[in-house]
Amino acid sequence: MTGSAEAAVVHLPMQRLVLWRHGRTEWNATGRFQGQLDPPLDAEGRRQASRVAPLLAAGLPAGQTVVVSSDLSRAAETAASLTAVLGVPLRLDPRLREHGMGCWEGLNREEVVARYPEQYADWVAGRPVRNRGGEDAAHVATRALAALADLPPSPLAVAVTHGGTVGRMVERLLDLGPEHRRLFGPLGNCAWTELALQGGRWRVMRHNTSVEHRGDVRGDGVAVAEPVLAGDADAVV
Repeated sequence: MTGSAEAAVVHLPMQRLVLWRHGRTEWNATGRFQGQLDPPLDAEGRRQASRVAPLLAAGLPAGQTVVVSSDLSRAAETAASLTAVLGVPLRLDPRLREHGMGCWEGLNREEVVARYPEQYADWVAGRPVRNRGGEDAAHVATRALAALADLPPSPLAVAVTHGGTVGRMVERLLDLGPEHRRLFGPLGNCAWTELALQGGRWRVMRHNTSVEHRGDVRGDGVAVAEPVLAGDADAVV
């Protein structure tokens, strides 16, 4: 932990928060780092969004949910599938973009390993990546949570964003230091993490929840978790 219980609380204008990762892109499928570059959803990513959106919407309070998205197309298109079901406006905010990855953006894992082996070793271990460029993890959390702080008050907000950005937001909301970066597994494409403010602290209620390709749902109405795609370079940042 990074501070006292009182200092750790991040005050946001909602009691529940869903952090939903965008659907798959071709770059996800081929293990290419996206960062703040803007490849679109592929056909499977669009199918994922259309499958998950109605299920996710079914658990949200009618007329009381705010939806905000990164303005990168893979997130904005995913978010639009949800707002179409909910019948609410979609807010776009560039502060919810992915963790900027500097010189890695556009490269696949093999290329990163070959060109930047020390950086890759730091990344795999969850340490700060030296000399990569891009963004500091703390800055990602600060800008993304500032976007949420500017939303109108509501019982629940859905932020449609990216794997690395979700990770940094969760770490800040739970007051986790860099040494805990690998505490939670990465989100699969179109999976979400849900947090709630309880007893003065943010708590994780669900993590990496989504729909399998065949669309199964458990008897209690909760979707079965979708496995993280092999080689999904945008998921672990």
